[in-house]
Amino acid sequence: MTRLSVDIQKHVGELQIAAEFESDVGGITALHGRSGTGKTSIVNMIAGLDTPDSGRITLGDLVLFDSNKGIDLPPHLRRIGYVFQEDRLFPHLTVRRNLLYGASRASHSDTVLNFDAVVDMLGIASLLDRQPHHLSGGEKQRVAIGRALLSGPEILLMDEPLVNLDMERRGEILPFIEKLRDATGIPVLYVSHATEEIIRLADIVVMISDGKSVAVGPVEDVMSRLDLRPLTGRYEAGAVLNVRVGEYSLDDGLSSLNFAGGALLVPQVDTPIGHDLRVRVRARDVSIALTPPHGISILNVFPGKILDMAETGTAQMDVLIDIALPGGIEPCPLWARITRRSATELKLETGLVVHALIKAVAIDRHSLGQ
Repeated sequence: MTRLSVDIQKHVGELQIAAEFESDVGGITALHGRSGTGKTSIVNMIAGLDTPDSGRITLGDLVLFDSNKGIDLPPHLRRIGYVFQEDRLFPHLTVRRNLLYGASRASHSDTVLNFDAVVDMLGIASLLDRQPHHLSGGEKQRVAIGRALLSGPEILLMDEPLVNLDMERRGEILPFIEKLRDATGIPVLYVSHATEEIIRLADIVVMISDGKSVAVGPVEDVMSRLDLRPLTGRYEAGAVLNVRVGEYSLDDGLSSLNFAGGALLVPQVDTPIGHDLRVRVRARDVSIALTPPHGISILNVFPGKILDMAETGTAQMDVLIDIALPGGIEPCPLWARITRRSATELKLETGLVVHALIKAVAIDRHSLGQ
């Protein structure tokens, strides 16, 4: 399995980039952080479109850049496919010829994908004779992905590939990114500031802040950390749970998502029973009770113990609760965002046993990831 290792430094205007991380798993590694934090600069240096001031970049056994040894491979020798924010298709060529241009750059037979298989995977067979100006934004990005895949890359870089698309077109292309992740085995380095894209797609997250990699780890761990909540986004911040789709009720349209804390009832999901998902539970959608509540509409009530409490500098505060079932091997962290007045009146403190309440309707399709 191809390992990408990055340890680079560079001044970009007033920003000092100092990124250090490794990606040695298949699937998708995400560079996540707010706009303007240096994510695109980092992937451009990996691709060879920009040069670090110092450091080292390797892809498997291939050294892409090493300032100490004077190595700086040109982009066409780096075995990297790149999908930009803009499609960058050749406007005078048909879709077929754009794809064949990618295939003509392939030089590593063990990573070259079959043309027809890529066309079928991305659902672009009906587009082959069109020119780019006759395509929608989502169609253009699918063709750009296909061209990058056909170049025979050892790794695929995707820099905010959905940022210029509206919500409908984003929803159109996300399943194709999931499909290429699952079907090709080619690792992907995916850049995005959108939390819902990271939750849905990523396996590993590299959190970037002010040009620096401040956290690296599984998406469930990084996106659930209290200390990173200013970077993950206060409004969207919350816990990420690994769940398995259980039974659903045709009578009331609810699905059961089973996890280490029990079963979470949500509006019916279009995923077969037994499949694994990730679910993001936003801190703002979690309430706290000292005793099991009665006579309320909330269906999801999980007993747990307070692990930590954090001030936010506002009238609110975040409470971290472990809702793992007794005897569980690993903790199952859940955030709740409440007012400081509520915390005072309930006399909340670390170690206290409470009940976390989650409205079923708070979990929508944007909260679910494969």
